[in-house]
Amino acid sequence: MSNQSSSTIIKQTEKWIDSFIIHYNICPFAKQVVDNQRIDYQVVSNPEIEDCLIYLIEYLIKLDTDKNFETALLIFPESVGDFDGYLEFLAIANQLIEDQGFDQDFQLASFHPDYCFEGEDEDDPANFTNRAPWPMLHLIRQASIEKGLAFYPNPQQIPKDNIKLTRELGFEFLQKLRESCMRVD
Repeated sequence: MSNQSSSTIIKQTEKWIDSFIIHYNICPFAKQVVDNQRIDYQVVSNPEIEDCLIYLIEYLIKLDTDKNFETALLIFPESVGDFDGYLEFLAIANQLIEDQGFDQDFQLASFHPDYCFEGEDEDDPANFTNRAPWPMLHLIRQASIEKGLAFYPNPQQIPKDNIKLTRELGFEFLQKLRESCMRVD
């Protein structure tokens, strides 16, 4: 459970995006979205999973009609701290998005402080491609993905490049980098 304010959590997340995602080009589409202030950060400070899922759908309805934001990060500092619980939450969220008909317009990307790809060791640096300061869901418009991919050569190479890069940077460096994101003024 977090005792951080929403503004601190957002600053920590922004610092992570700037110092890791953008700086190391983990997502080649992130810089433009951030520079154009087209990302919305929402801290969902509710410990109840059911309420978080309701918030997700309510937010998708808003995002579907409000085109001011290209993408959004829903940050869950209180409800899904345990990684296994987060994976259950993610599965339900994906199913709910499909059941509510949002899967044609939106896609989820997932981030968690303890993210570990299935079959990988916990200390594999490649896990840091999906490790973030807080558990979160990244809501991405499908149209934005399609538009970005049309101008990006070999998008299938992105995950491979990220795995190579994170393994070169190493576990200790990435752990310290993520920890530094938790220190904000």
